[in-house]
Amino acid sequence: MSALRKFSGALLRSSLDQTRRPLSATAAGHGEDAVKKWKILTFVVALPGVAVCMLNMYLKEQQHSHEQPDFVPYSHLRLRSKRFPWGDGNRSLFHNPHLNALPAGYEGHDE
Repeated sequence: MSALRKFSGALLRSSLDQTRRPLSATAAGHGEDAVKKWKILTFVVALPGVAVCMLNMYLKEQQHSHEQPDFVPYSHLRLRSKRFPWGDGNRSLFHNPHLNALPAGYEGHDE
């Protein structure tokens, strides 16, 4: 136990005695220039790029049709071997009546 204590103490002292190596940006003395460059790139390139991507997504979503897909009663889909422990036991926890069909079909449709 004392050998371990001596060894850990020696490691701690040796690490405290060593001088810390400066990071690459501050070692060459151009840290302020690098910070300024990346700050400008963030505001001039990155943020407008994100804004263009958001606009593109919004415009594509506006053109997208919001029609309900046709219900096809495949035998391997929407199997219920056990009831869900919430609600009526037939709907999943995050059920969306517009997109998620029940085993008998979509809700609110008389077909």
